[in-house]
Amino acid sequence: MSVVLVATSAATGRAEEGSGPAANGREETRVAAVAGEAKAITQRYQVAVIDLMILKRQKLSALPLAKEIGADGIELDMGSLGQRETFENRLADAAVQKEYLDQAKALGLGFCSVAMTGFYAQSFATRPTYERMVGDAIDTAKALGVTVVFLPLGVQGDLVKNPELKPRIVERLKMVAALAEKAGVVIGIETALDAKGEVALLEDVGSDAVKSYFNFSNALKNGRDLVGELKILGKERICQIHATDDDGVWLENNARIDLKAVKAALDEMGWRGWLVVERSRDAKRSGGADVVWNYSANVAYLKKVFQVR
Repeated sequence: MSVVLVATSAATGRAEEGSGPAANGREETRVAAVAGEAKAITQRYQVAVIDLMILKRQKLSALPLAKEIGADGIELDMGSLGQRETFENRLADAAVQKEYLDQAKALGLGFCSVAMTGFYAQSFATRPTYERMVGDAIDTAKALGVTVVFLPLGVQGDLVKNPELKPRIVERLKMVAALAEKAGVVIGIETALDAKGEVALLEDVGSDAVKSYFNFSNALKNGRDLVGELKILGKERICQIHATDDDGVWLENNARIDLKAVKAALDEMGWRGWLVVERSRDAKRSGGADVVWNYSANVAYLKKVFQVR
């Protein structure tokens, strides 16, 4: 079983197929790139970092840095958004895609997801060109062999503070779900809701192409039971996990996360897939010069807890 299948089992539930007359040649390179090294193939849980958070957003140099950190893969950001009609995305260029695929293959790295982090600050509920934005992310994901597209609803889509936005957000999620279904990918949403609220939201959307991209820190900073939240959502509703807390201390020094209990719960649920390190940087050394120091520590600890040695 390859890492491609590990990723898809948690997301789409099926392996991706190539299509079109130009697919065959690219498929070989693409699958090789996301398959990773042989030693990673048998792991139930893969550990990734984010190009944006290691200060290499849309830079090819993010890949060797992720390798140096010790990650199995990387989440690739779509670039800045601001008030543009869509993302400023270098990865839309076929030549750039090939560079990434070739480099990933050489390094034995996987691409776990494509992220639309511009929506942390921008409004998915009101932006007029949201379909184009999400469509561009889906196209990029397909070109790179990625099955998960990350969509945070962000501060302007906070459904706890702004519950009146729910009908509009559900309507729009249904629209982009149709795009994702057609492409064979999953849109992983991050919300401010608790697990029960997120289950209700996903049921309102009514598509297996929209799932929860669970974030430890959302549960922890709101005083929720992390393990309980995971169990409420369940195996089939979680496509990927941001497996970190807010900045302050490393994961191994964080008294409010019991990662062994988290692993036991995920094992019991039958979940498998990518654990993506977002933050959990030591407050004393969180600057750019300390990227490797912080992220290598958190990646190593996640691997110690979650991976078979």
